[in-house]
Amino acid sequence: MDLLIGIDIGTSSTKAIVTDESGREITSASASYSINTPKPLWAECDAQIWLNAVLNVMKDLSKKVDTSEVRAIAISGLYGGAGVPLDSEMNPVYPTLIWMDKRAIEQTEWVKINIGVEKLFEITGNTVDPYFGFTKMMWIHDNEPDIWKKIALFLPPKDYVIYKLTGEISTDFSSAGNIGGIFDLRKRNWSEEMLKALGISQEKLPEKILPSEAIAGYLSEEIAKETGFKSGIPVVSGGVDAAVATLASGVCDEGENTAMIGTSMCWGTIHNGNHLDWHFVNFPYVVNGKERVYSFGGATTAGAIIEWFRTLYKERNLSHLEAMARHITPGAEGITVLPFFMGERAPLWDMDIRGCIYGLSLSHGEAHLYRAFLESIAYVLKLNMKAAEKAKIPVNPCTMVVGGISKSSLWLEIAASVLEREIRSFAISSDAPYGDCFLAGLAIGLFNDMKEIKNWLPDGKKTQPIKDWGSIYKDAFARFESLYRGIKAGGL
Repeated sequence: MDLLIGIDIGTSSTKAIVTDESGREITSASASYSINTPKPLWAECDAQIWLNAVLNVMKDLSKKVDTSEVRAIAISGLYGGAGVPLDSEMNPVYPTLIWMDKRAIEQTEWVKINIGVEKLFEITGNTVDPYFGFTKMMWIHDNEPDIWKKIALFLPPKDYVIYKLTGEISTDFSSAGNIGGIFDLRKRNWSEEMLKALGISQEKLPEKILPSEAIAGYLSEEIAKETGFKSGIPVVSGGVDAAVATLASGVCDEGENTAMIGTSMCWGTIHNGNHLDWHFVNFPYVVNGKERVYSFGGATTAGAIIEWFRTLYKERNLSHLEAMARHITPGAEGITVLPFFMGERAPLWDMDIRGCIYGLSLSHGEAHLYRAFLESIAYVLKLNMKAAEKAKIPVNPCTMVVGGISKSSLWLEIAASVLEREIRSFAISSDAPYGDCFLAGLAIGLFNDMKEIKNWLPDGKKTQPIKDWGSIYKDAFARFESLYRGIKAGGL
Protein backbone atom coordinates (compact mmCIF):
# COMPACT_ATOMS: atom_id res chain seq x y z
CA MET A 1 0.00 0.00 0.00
CA ASP A 2 1.22 3.52 -0.83
CA LEU A 3 0.76 5.84 2.17
CA LEU A 4 0.82 9.63 2.06
CA ILE A 5 1.23 11.94 5.04
CA GLY A 6 -0.11 15.47 5.30
CA ILE A 7 0.94 17.75 8.16
CA ASP A 8 -0.52 21.20 8.78
CA ILE A 9 1.08 23.57 11.27
CA GLY A 10 -1.90 25.62 12.40
CA THR A 11 -2.31 28.63 14.67
CA SER A 12 -3.41 26.60 17.70
CA SER A 13 -2.43 23.03 16.80
CA THR A 14 -0.52 20.87 14.36
CA LYS A 15 -2.61 18.17 12.70
CA ALA A 16 -1.48 15.24 10.60
CA ILE A 17 -3.27 12.51 8.71
CA VAL A 18 -2.25 9.45 6.73
CA THR A 19 -4.15 8.45 3.61
CA ASP A 20 -3.76 5.83 0.94
CA GLU A 21 -3.47 6.74 -2.74
CA SER A 22 -7.28 6.89 -3.07
CA GLY A 23 -7.68 9.47 -0.31
CA ARG A 24 -8.98 7.06 2.33
CA GLU A 25 -7.90 8.26 5.76
CA ILE A 26 -5.91 5.64 7.66
CA THR A 27 -5.09 7.45 10.90
CA SER A 28 -4.33 10.86 12.37
CA ALA A 29 -2.45 12.67 15.11
CA SER A 30 -2.38 16.17 16.58
CA ALA A 31 -0.55 18.38 19.04
CA SER A 32 -1.95 21.56 20.59
CA TYR A 33 -0.23 24.74 21.73
CA SER A 34 -0.99 28.42 22.14
CA ILE A 35 0.32 31.65 20.70
CA ASN A 36 1.69 34.48 22.82
CA THR A 37 -0.13 37.82 22.98
CA PRO A 38 2.15 39.90 25.23
CA LYS A 39 0.52 43.20 24.24
CA PRO A 40 -2.74 44.24 22.56
CA LEU A 41 -2.64 43.40 18.83
CA TRP A 42 0.58 41.40 19.24
CA ALA A 43 0.59 37.71 18.32
CA GLU A 44 3.78 35.69 18.19
CA CYS A 45 5.12 32.18 18.59
CA ASP A 46 8.48 30.49 19.18
CA ALA A 47 9.49 28.32 16.24
CA GLN A 48 10.63 25.49 18.50
CA ILE A 49 6.98 24.93 19.46
CA TRP A 50 6.08 24.20 15.84
CA LEU A 51 9.06 21.93 15.33
CA ASN A 52 8.30 19.98 18.50
CA ALA A 53 4.67 19.60 17.46
CA VAL A 54 5.61 18.19 14.05
CA LEU A 55 8.14 15.77 15.56
CA ASN A 56 5.57 14.62 18.11
CA VAL A 57 2.84 13.93 15.55
CA MET A 58 5.35 12.07 13.38
CA LYS A 59 6.36 9.91 16.36
CA ASP A 60 2.69 9.24 17.04
CA LEU A 61 1.99 8.27 13.41
CA SER A 62 5.02 5.96 13.28
CA LYS A 63 3.39 3.83 15.97
CA LYS A 64 0.16 3.54 13.98
CA VAL A 65 1.32 2.73 10.43
CA ASP A 66 4.01 0.75 8.68
CA THR A 67 6.44 3.57 7.90
CA SER A 68 8.06 1.50 5.13
CA GLU A 69 4.87 2.14 3.12
CA VAL A 70 5.07 5.94 3.43
CA ARG A 71 5.89 7.38 0.01
CA ALA A 72 5.94 11.13 0.77
CA ILE A 73 5.20 13.78 3.39
CA ALA A 74 3.83 17.25 2.57
CA ILE A 75 3.70 20.12 5.06
CA SER A 76 1.48 23.20 5.02
CA GLY A 77 1.33 25.93 7.60
CA LEU A 78 -0.23 29.04 9.01
CA TYR A 79 0.74 32.31 7.42
CA GLY A 80 3.83 33.15 9.46
CA GLY A 81 3.89 36.86 8.68
CA ALA A 82 7.53 37.86 8.41
CA GLY A 83 8.60 34.26 8.96
CA VAL A 84 10.97 32.74 11.51
CA PRO A 85 13.93 35.15 12.01
CA LEU A 86 17.10 33.05 11.82
CA ASP A 87 20.75 33.84 12.35
CA SER A 88 23.62 32.58 10.21
CA GLU A 89 23.60 29.30 12.17
CA MET A 90 19.88 28.85 11.35
CA ASN A 91 18.84 29.45 14.95
CA PRO A 92 15.76 31.56 15.75
CA VAL A 93 16.73 34.91 17.26
CA TYR A 94 13.26 36.39 17.83
CA PRO A 95 9.67 35.18 18.07
CA THR A 96 7.78 34.78 14.80
CA LEU A 97 5.24 37.55 14.25
CA ILE A 98 2.32 35.59 12.81
CA TRP A 99 -0.53 36.72 10.58
CA MET A 100 -2.65 37.86 13.53
CA ASP A 101 -0.01 40.31 14.77
CA LYS A 102 -0.93 43.93 13.98
CA ARG A 103 1.89 45.88 15.60
CA ALA A 104 3.35 47.32 12.36
CA ILE A 105 0.98 50.29 12.21
CA GLU A 106 3.63 52.99 11.73
CA GLN A 107 5.37 50.96 9.03
CA THR A 108 2.09 50.55 7.18
CA GLU A 109 1.51 54.30 7.18
CA TRP A 110 5.07 54.90 6.00
CA VAL A 111 4.51 52.63 3.00
CA LYS A 112 1.26 54.40 2.12
CA ILE A 113 2.99 57.78 2.14
CA ASN A 114 6.38 56.89 0.64
CA ILE A 115 5.57 54.02 -1.73
CA GLY A 116 1.88 54.41 -2.42
CA VAL A 117 -0.82 51.76 -2.54
CA GLU A 118 -1.18 51.97 -6.32
CA LYS A 119 2.52 51.30 -6.92
CA LEU A 120 2.50 48.45 -4.44
CA PHE A 121 -0.55 46.85 -6.06
CA GLU A 122 0.94 47.23 -9.54
CA ILE A 123 3.93 45.08 -8.59
CA THR A 124 2.65 42.76 -5.87
CA GLY A 125 -1.08 42.48 -6.54
CA ASN A 126 -1.68 43.42 -2.90
CA THR A 127 -2.25 46.41 -0.67
CA VAL A 128 -0.43 47.28 2.56
CA ASP A 129 -1.55 46.40 6.09
CA PRO A 130 0.07 45.22 9.34
CA TYR A 131 -1.21 41.77 8.35
CA PHE A 132 1.47 41.43 5.66
CA GLY A 133 4.87 39.98 6.46
CA PHE A 134 6.93 42.74 4.87
CA THR A 135 5.54 45.35 7.29
CA LYS A 136 6.46 43.05 10.18
CA MET A 137 10.02 42.82 8.80
CA MET A 138 10.10 46.61 8.74
CA TRP A 139 8.87 46.74 12.36
CA ILE A 140 11.71 44.48 13.51
CA HIS A 141 14.19 46.66 11.57
CA ASP A 142 12.84 49.83 13.16
CA ASN A 143 12.26 48.60 16.71
CA GLU A 144 14.82 45.82 17.24
CA PRO A 145 17.94 47.01 15.39
CA ASP A 146 20.27 44.65 17.30
CA ILE A 147 18.02 41.70 16.42
CA TRP A 148 17.82 42.87 12.80
CA LYS A 149 21.61 42.74 12.50
CA LYS A 150 21.58 39.11 13.65
CA ILE A 151 18.91 38.01 11.16
CA ALA A 152 20.40 36.21 8.18
CA LEU A 153 17.18 34.67 6.86
CA PHE A 154 13.41 34.71 7.27
CA LEU A 155 11.68 31.37 6.69
CA PRO A 156 7.92 30.72 6.88
CA PRO A 157 7.08 28.35 9.76
CA LYS A 158 6.51 25.26 7.63
CA ASP A 159 9.70 25.95 5.65
CA TYR A 160 11.69 26.25 8.88
CA VAL A 161 10.34 22.82 9.86
CA ILE A 162 11.13 21.43 6.40
CA TYR A 163 14.69 22.72 6.82
CA LYS A 164 14.97 20.95 10.18
CA LEU A 165 13.64 17.72 8.63
CA THR A 166 15.76 17.78 5.47
CA GLY A 167 18.57 20.32 5.77
CA GLU A 168 17.27 22.09 2.62
CA ILE A 169 16.31 25.78 2.47
CA SER A 170 13.42 26.90 0.28
CA THR A 171 9.89 28.25 0.33
CA ASP A 172 6.94 27.88 -2.03
CA PHE A 173 5.15 30.37 -4.29
CA SER A 174 2.10 30.74 -2.05
CA SER A 175 4.14 31.46 1.09
CA ALA A 176 6.40 33.92 -0.75
CA GLY A 177 3.44 35.70 -2.31
CA ASN A 178 1.59 35.96 1.00
CA ILE A 179 4.42 38.05 2.44
CA GLY A 180 3.11 40.83 0.17
CA GLY A 181 5.06 44.00 -0.62
CA ILE A 182 8.34 42.37 -1.71
CA PHE A 183 7.00 39.65 -4.05
CA ASP A 184 6.34 40.41 -7.73
CA LEU A 185 3.13 38.51 -8.43
CA ARG A 186 3.55 38.65 -12.20
CA LYS A 187 7.20 37.58 -12.28
CA ARG A 188 6.68 35.06 -9.43
CA ASN A 189 9.86 36.21 -7.73
CA TRP A 190 11.17 38.70 -5.20
CA SER A 191 10.88 42.28 -6.40
CA GLU A 192 14.27 43.99 -6.49
CA GLU A 193 12.54 47.36 -6.84
CA MET A 194 10.38 46.95 -3.75
CA LEU A 195 13.14 45.38 -1.67
CA LYS A 196 15.35 48.40 -2.35
CA ALA A 197 12.53 50.86 -1.64
CA LEU A 198 11.66 49.14 1.66
CA GLY A 199 15.23 48.63 2.82
CA ILE A 200 15.06 44.85 2.99
CA SER A 201 18.01 42.82 1.73
CA GLN A 202 17.17 39.97 -0.63
CA GLU A 203 19.80 37.93 1.18
CA LYS A 204 17.38 37.65 4.08
CA LEU A 205 14.92 35.74 1.87
CA PRO A 206 15.11 32.15 0.61
CA GLU A 207 16.72 32.01 -2.80
CA LYS A 208 14.80 28.93 -3.87
CA ILE A 209 11.04 29.34 -4.48
CA LEU A 210 9.30 26.09 -5.39
CA PRO A 211 5.86 25.01 -6.57
CA SER A 212 3.83 23.64 -3.66
CA GLU A 213 3.72 20.25 -5.37
CA ALA A 214 7.54 20.01 -5.58
CA ILE A 215 9.89 17.94 -3.44
CA ALA A 216 11.76 20.29 -1.10
CA GLY A 217 14.13 17.67 0.31
CA TYR A 218 14.40 14.23 1.86
CA LEU A 219 13.99 13.13 5.46
CA SER A 220 17.38 13.08 7.17
CA GLU A 221 18.75 10.06 8.99
CA GLU A 222 18.78 11.96 12.28
CA ILE A 223 15.08 12.93 12.08
CA ALA A 224 14.12 9.52 10.72
CA LYS A 225 15.74 7.85 13.72
CA GLU A 226 14.11 10.28 16.15
CA THR A 227 10.60 9.89 14.71
CA GLY A 228 10.57 6.23 13.67
CA PHE A 229 10.46 6.83 9.92
CA LYS A 230 12.80 5.71 7.16
CA SER A 231 15.37 8.22 5.95
CA GLY A 232 15.11 9.48 2.40
CA ILE A 233 11.33 9.93 2.32
CA PRO A 234 10.48 12.90 0.04
CA VAL A 235 9.29 15.98 1.92
CA VAL A 236 7.04 18.13 -0.26
CA SER A 237 7.00 21.93 -0.13
CA GLY A 238 3.28 22.40 0.60
CA GLY A 239 1.90 25.90 1.05
CA VAL A 240 -0.20 28.37 3.01
CA ASP A 241 -2.82 26.36 4.86
CA ALA A 242 -5.83 28.33 3.62
CA ALA A 243 -5.00 27.59 0.00
CA VAL A 244 -4.15 23.95 0.73
CA ALA A 245 -7.51 23.57 2.51
CA THR A 246 -9.16 25.11 -0.54
CA LEU A 247 -7.50 22.45 -2.66
CA ALA A 248 -8.71 19.81 -0.19
CA SER A 249 -12.29 20.81 -1.00
CA GLY A 250 -11.67 20.26 -4.71
CA VAL A 251 -11.23 23.84 -5.95
CA CYS A 252 -9.55 23.50 -9.33
CA ASP A 253 -11.46 25.87 -11.63
CA GLU A 254 -12.31 29.55 -11.71
CA GLY A 255 -15.49 30.31 -9.76
CA GLU A 256 -15.20 27.37 -7.37
CA ASN A 257 -14.90 28.82 -3.88
CA THR A 258 -14.31 27.62 -0.34
CA ALA A 259 -14.45 29.02 3.18
CA MET A 260 -11.86 27.49 5.49
CA ILE A 261 -12.92 28.22 9.03
CA GLY A 262 -10.48 27.55 11.82
CA THR A 263 -9.04 30.14 14.20
CA SER A 264 -9.67 32.61 11.39
CA MET A 265 -11.78 32.35 8.27
CA CYS A 266 -10.29 32.40 4.78
CA TRP A 267 -12.78 32.50 1.93
CA GLY A 268 -11.17 32.25 -1.48
CA THR A 269 -11.33 31.30 -5.11
CA ILE A 270 -8.82 30.91 -7.96
CA HIS A 271 -8.28 32.52 -11.36
CA ASN A 272 -5.54 33.18 -13.88
CA GLY A 273 -4.59 36.56 -12.45
CA ASN A 274 -7.18 38.47 -14.43
CA HIS A 275 -9.36 39.34 -11.42
CA LEU A 276 -6.91 40.99 -9.05
CA ASP A 277 -8.47 43.42 -6.62
CA TRP A 278 -6.71 45.12 -3.71
CA HIS A 279 -9.57 44.31 -1.31
CA PHE A 280 -8.36 40.71 -1.33
CA VAL A 281 -5.09 38.99 -0.54
CA ASN A 282 -3.64 37.59 -3.77
CA PHE A 283 -0.88 35.02 -4.15
CA PRO A 284 0.01 31.98 -6.31
CA TYR A 285 -2.21 28.93 -5.82
CA VAL A 286 -0.81 25.72 -4.37
CA VAL A 287 -1.15 23.82 -7.66
CA ASN A 288 0.03 25.30 -10.96
CA GLY A 289 1.23 28.29 -8.96
CA LYS A 290 3.01 29.86 -11.90
CA GLU A 291 -0.30 30.28 -13.72
CA ARG A 292 -3.06 30.37 -11.10
CA VAL A 293 -3.75 32.99 -8.42
CA TYR A 294 -5.59 32.39 -5.17
CA SER A 295 -7.59 35.43 -3.98
CA PHE A 296 -9.03 35.41 -0.50
CA GLY A 297 -10.64 37.50 2.19
CA GLY A 298 -12.22 36.33 5.39
CA ALA A 299 -12.26 37.08 9.10
CA THR A 300 -9.24 37.48 11.35
CA THR A 301 -11.15 35.95 14.24
CA ALA A 302 -13.77 33.30 13.43
CA GLY A 303 -13.26 30.08 15.37
CA ALA A 304 -11.22 32.22 17.76
CA ILE A 305 -14.31 34.11 18.93
CA ILE A 306 -16.22 30.86 19.44
CA GLU A 307 -13.35 29.60 21.59
CA TRP A 308 -13.29 32.93 23.44
CA PHE A 309 -17.01 32.65 24.10
CA ARG A 310 -16.75 29.01 25.20
CA THR A 311 -13.93 29.84 27.60
CA LEU A 312 -15.75 32.88 28.96
CA TYR A 313 -18.77 30.76 29.86
CA LYS A 314 -16.63 27.82 30.95
CA GLU A 315 -18.62 25.69 28.54
CA ARG A 316 -16.77 22.52 27.62
CA ASN A 317 -19.42 21.10 25.33
CA LEU A 318 -20.15 23.08 22.16
CA SER A 319 -22.93 20.66 21.22
CA HIS A 320 -24.77 21.79 24.37
CA LEU A 321 -24.47 25.42 23.29
CA GLU A 322 -25.62 24.55 19.79
CA ALA A 323 -28.67 22.68 21.06
CA MET A 324 -29.70 25.72 23.12
CA ALA A 325 -28.98 28.19 20.30
CA ARG A 326 -31.16 26.20 17.90
CA HIS A 327 -34.20 27.25 19.93
CA ILE A 328 -33.38 30.94 19.50
CA THR A 329 -35.02 32.69 16.55
CA PRO A 330 -32.85 33.91 13.64
CA GLY A 331 -31.29 37.28 14.33
CA ALA A 332 -30.68 36.25 17.95
CA GLU A 333 -33.66 38.36 19.04
CA GLY A 334 -31.93 41.62 18.19
CA ILE A 335 -28.33 40.90 19.23
CA THR A 336 -25.68 41.83 16.69
CA VAL A 337 -22.04 40.82 17.10
CA LEU A 338 -19.13 42.41 15.28
CA PRO A 339 -16.50 39.64 15.39
CA PHE A 340 -13.52 41.93 14.83
CA PHE A 341 -11.63 41.09 18.02
CA MET A 342 -8.21 41.73 16.42
CA GLY A 343 -9.12 44.32 13.81
CA GLU A 344 -9.90 43.07 10.32
CA ARG A 345 -7.96 42.20 7.18
CA ALA A 346 -9.36 41.61 3.68
CA PRO A 347 -11.74 42.81 2.41
CA LEU A 348 -12.31 45.56 5.03
CA TRP A 349 -8.63 46.27 5.87
CA ASP A 350 -9.71 48.00 9.05
CA MET A 351 -7.05 48.13 11.76
CA ASP A 352 -9.13 50.16 14.18
CA ILE A 353 -12.38 48.21 14.37
CA ARG A 354 -12.91 45.99 17.42
CA GLY A 355 -15.35 43.38 18.63
CA CYS A 356 -18.79 44.53 19.70
CA ILE A 357 -21.95 42.98 21.15
CA TYR A 358 -24.93 45.25 20.50
CA GLY A 359 -28.60 44.97 21.40
CA LEU A 360 -28.41 43.24 24.76
CA SER A 361 -31.42 43.21 27.08
CA LEU A 362 -32.24 41.48 30.35
CA SER A 363 -34.16 38.81 28.47
CA HIS A 364 -31.06 37.60 26.66
CA GLY A 365 -28.96 34.69 27.82
CA GLU A 366 -26.08 32.45 26.87
CA ALA A 367 -27.93 30.79 23.98
CA HIS A 368 -28.84 34.14 22.38
CA LEU A 369 -25.24 35.26 22.53
CA TYR A 370 -23.91 32.02 21.11
CA ARG A 371 -26.29 32.17 18.16
CA ALA A 372 -25.31 35.80 17.56
CA PHE A 373 -21.64 34.78 17.49
CA LEU A 374 -22.38 32.05 14.93
CA GLU A 375 -24.38 34.48 12.83
CA SER A 376 -21.60 37.07 12.86
CA ILE A 377 -19.24 34.64 11.09
CA ALA A 378 -21.84 34.14 8.35
CA TYR A 379 -22.28 37.91 8.04
CA VAL A 380 -18.55 38.44 7.47
CA LEU A 381 -18.63 35.67 4.87
CA LYS A 382 -21.38 37.59 3.10
CA LEU A 383 -19.26 40.75 3.23
CA ASN A 384 -16.59 38.83 1.33
CA MET A 385 -19.09 37.63 -1.26
CA LYS A 386 -20.35 41.17 -1.81
CA ALA A 387 -16.79 42.46 -2.23
CA ALA A 388 -16.07 39.73 -4.78
CA GLU A 389 -19.22 40.59 -6.71
CA LYS A 390 -18.24 44.27 -6.75
CA ALA A 391 -14.76 43.31 -8.00
CA LYS A 392 -16.37 41.10 -10.69
CA ILE A 393 -14.58 38.00 -9.41
CA PRO A 394 -16.49 34.96 -10.74
CA VAL A 395 -18.11 32.99 -7.91
CA ASN A 396 -20.18 29.84 -8.42
CA PRO A 397 -23.63 29.60 -6.76
CA CYS A 398 -22.36 26.94 -4.33
CA THR A 399 -19.85 27.59 -1.55
CA MET A 400 -17.84 24.82 0.06
CA VAL A 401 -16.96 24.94 3.74
CA VAL A 402 -14.14 23.11 5.52
CA GLY A 403 -12.84 23.31 9.06
CA GLY A 404 -14.27 22.73 12.50
CA ILE A 405 -17.37 24.85 12.06
CA SER A 406 -18.48 22.70 9.11
CA LYS A 407 -19.48 20.12 11.71
CA SER A 408 -22.11 22.51 13.07
CA SER A 409 -25.37 21.84 11.24
CA LEU A 410 -26.85 24.98 12.81
CA TRP A 411 -24.08 27.19 11.43
CA LEU A 412 -24.39 25.59 7.99
CA GLU A 413 -28.12 26.41 7.99
CA ILE A 414 -27.40 29.96 9.16
CA ALA A 415 -24.75 30.47 6.48
CA ALA A 416 -26.90 29.06 3.68
CA SER A 417 -29.77 31.35 4.72
CA VAL A 418 -27.61 34.47 5.15
CA LEU A 419 -25.81 33.90 1.82
CA GLU A 420 -28.93 32.64 0.02
CA ARG A 421 -26.93 29.84 -1.56
CA GLU A 422 -26.15 26.17 -1.22
CA ILE A 423 -23.42 25.28 1.24
CA ARG A 424 -21.50 22.05 0.75
CA SER A 425 -19.39 20.41 3.46
CA PHE A 426 -17.43 17.18 3.44
CA ALA A 427 -17.17 14.25 5.83
CA ILE A 428 -13.39 14.46 6.16
CA SER A 429 -11.77 14.97 9.54
CA SER A 430 -9.14 17.42 8.29
CA ASP A 431 -8.85 20.07 5.62
CA ALA A 432 -5.31 21.32 4.96
CA PRO A 433 -3.67 17.99 5.96
CA TYR A 434 -5.95 16.25 3.48
CA GLY A 435 -4.81 18.64 0.75
CA ASP A 436 -1.22 18.03 1.84
CA CYS A 437 -1.64 14.29 1.28
CA PHE A 438 -2.79 14.99 -2.26
CA LEU A 439 0.16 17.35 -2.86
CA ALA A 440 2.48 14.61 -1.59
CA GLY A 441 1.06 12.18 -4.13
CA LEU A 442 1.17 14.76 -6.90
CA ALA A 443 4.84 15.47 -6.18
CA ILE A 444 5.92 11.84 -6.56
CA GLY A 445 3.80 11.13 -9.64
CA LEU A 446 0.91 9.16 -8.14
CA PHE A 447 -1.39 11.70 -9.79
CA ASN A 448 -1.06 13.55 -13.07
CA ASP A 449 -3.60 16.34 -12.70
CA MET A 450 -4.87 18.55 -9.86
CA LYS A 451 -8.46 17.65 -10.71
CA GLU A 452 -7.86 14.14 -9.47
CA ILE A 453 -8.44 15.56 -5.97
CA LYS A 454 -12.14 15.53 -6.86
CA ASN A 455 -12.00 11.73 -7.00
CA TRP A 456 -10.95 11.75 -3.35
CA LEU A 457 -13.97 13.66 -2.11
CA PRO A 458 -17.29 12.19 -1.02
CA ASP A 459 -20.42 13.82 -2.43
CA GLY A 460 -20.60 16.05 0.59
CA LYS A 461 -23.46 17.35 2.69
CA LYS A 462 -25.61 19.92 0.90
CA THR A 463 -27.30 22.53 3.08
CA GLN A 464 -29.98 24.70 1.50
CA PRO A 465 -31.29 28.07 2.74
CA ILE A 466 -34.23 27.83 5.13
CA LYS A 467 -37.02 29.73 3.44
CA ASP A 468 -38.51 31.28 6.57
CA TRP A 469 -35.11 32.63 7.63
CA GLY A 470 -34.30 34.50 4.43
CA SER A 471 -36.09 37.82 5.03
CA ILE A 472 -35.10 37.83 8.72
CA TYR A 473 -31.44 37.50 7.84
CA LYS A 474 -31.64 40.20 5.19
CA ASP A 475 -32.73 42.61 7.91
CA ALA A 476 -30.22 41.23 10.40
CA PHE A 477 -27.34 41.59 7.93
CA ALA A 478 -28.44 45.17 7.21
CA ARG A 479 -28.23 45.86 10.97
CA PHE A 480 -24.77 44.30 11.00
CA GLU A 481 -23.56 46.57 8.18
CA SER A 482 -25.20 49.63 9.74
CA LEU A 483 -23.57 48.95 13.10
CA TYR A 484 -20.17 48.66 11.49
CA ARG A 485 -20.65 51.83 9.41
CA GLY A 486 -22.01 53.71 12.42
CA ILE A 487 -19.03 52.83 14.58
CA LYS A 488 -16.65 53.85 11.78
CA ALA A 489 -18.48 57.12 11.19
CA GLY A 490 -18.40 57.88 14.89
CA GLY A 491 -14.68 57.29 15.04
CA LEU A 492 -15.00 54.79 17.89
